[in-house]
Amino acid sequence: MRKIPAVMATQHPDNAFPPFWETDGDGFVSSQEEVIEAHDAFKTLGVDEYMWDWEGKYVDEAVIERLLTEQYAYFKKNKIGKDKFLTFRIPNIWEEKGYSLARAFMAILTAAEMARDMKMHPRPLFEVILPMTDSAKQLLHIQKTFSKLAKFKHKLFEDNTSAFDYIEIIPLVESTERMFGIGKLLEQYYTMHKEYYKKPLPYIRPFLARSDPALVGGIIPAVVSNKIAISEMYQWGAKRKVGIYPIVGTGSLPFRGSCSPEHMDAFLAEYKGIRTVTVQSAFRYDYALPKVKRAIKRMQKELPKQQPMLITNKRDIKLLRDIVIKAEEHYQSAITSVAEDLFRVTPSIPRRRERRLHIGLLGYGRSIGKQAFPRAIKFTAAMYSLGVPPELIGTGRTLRELDKNQGELLHKVYQYLAYDIKRAGRYLNKENLELLARRHKGWRAIKQDIEFIEEYFSIKLGPKTANEYLHRNATSDIYYLTRQRKDVSEAVLKAGKLRKSLG
Repeated sequence: MRKIPAVMATQHPDNAFPPFWETDGDGFVSSQEEVIEAHDAFKTLGVDEYMWDWEGKYVDEAVIERLLTEQYAYFKKNKIGKDKFLTFRIPNIWEEKGYSLARAFMAILTAAEMARDMKMHPRPLFEVILPMTDSAKQLLHIQKTFSKLAKFKHKLFEDNTSAFDYIEIIPLVESTERMFGIGKLLEQYYTMHKEYYKKPLPYIRPFLARSDPALVGGIIPAVVSNKIAISEMYQWGAKRKVGIYPIVGTGSLPFRGSCSPEHMDAFLAEYKGIRTVTVQSAFRYDYALPKVKRAIKRMQKELPKQQPMLITNKRDIKLLRDIVIKAEEHYQSAITSVAEDLFRVTPSIPRRRERRLHIGLLGYGRSIGKQAFPRAIKFTAAMYSLGVPPELIGTGRTLRELDKNQGELLHKVYQYLAYDIKRAGRYLNKENLELLARRHKGWRAIKQDIEFIEEYFSIKLGPKTANEYLHRNATSDIYYLTRQRKDVSEAVLKAGKLRKSLG
């Protein structure tokens, strides 16, 4: 059995501070710098895996060639594909044109040739992530396409890697609906894979999104659906005797997963059963380096040992599904109605990566109902910049409507709900919210959420520390400057640094 990575560094652009390795200190990581970043993540931080993202962004296709030649001594000892892992997130060709997919596959095949010639591990790249996975057919289609291309290449070029014609695939599931039915997805894939390849599936690493379900439905649906999926995957794996090694895609702020070097106790207790965790840019660059390295080592030690919470009672699952639907309705009704104020801030959020525009042939955005929205990092950054953390939206009205059984079940499953809400609530600017609520009913609904949360948990939300008061002041500046149509980029960045994450 291959080594299962515990910690995966990713290129998600949520960092407020520049990377510690960056020489110009501007905080922007170009596609050329990402090769340097990958090596540094392996060598300095000690991560096990680095996600090389082809989804909607520019990519250095010579990544393996550059790593193996520029850092030969390191990767001779720490072989890619055996000790360290570089995993491509490929574009979803059902959402984005497949130009990048063909290039990614050729990069994987040619990397194998180069690695063999350099006496490295013969398959440095052997696994890909398919974002927005909706069906088992999609997974098998990607694998079959790779197999066909590989056989054609081996025949055409008469190369020495003719045995390499199979790619492993990681389904990335991004909606609450798909997470509640992930067992069915895995069963269909298992059956189709066995029929086509004439061999069983020994293991699988399903990837659960954490940001996009929160963006679309709010924090309670995101966490609850993750927990349901973890439970369902393990039960399915035990039934089929397939190894289950789940991945969760987490950011630092509670809305996007609450995985930060300063909150490891709560995070590890909440996500038991997860075998691989993403550490995004803010995790790596917005905290002191010794603290980051300690957190990574702790995850590598503890994640492989933790046992998942299994939710087996069908009545409980139905109750949780009802809670998710209720929470999504409250969240979506508010957030879609205040989008105009949100869009005043998003242009001022600093760019951290070379992303393509998510329009037309080359990409895709996100939407809630018929309303187009920025992606999760920009959305979260904009809400925090206005002084209204998105964790609070819809949450108060949902909690108020739960009966005793629903409330007890929710807190049993989402164990650190109060912890996450209190943490996010320290960045609430009540003065901004009051001014916004005077202008629009959507903000008035969010103000009601705050009142219900304070009543439910018997707390007062708002800043407590000096940095949190400085954050409140920065968000006040942002509110007044946006009303005057003035530049707020400096205040947005200042607030991001104070909370140790853009979004």
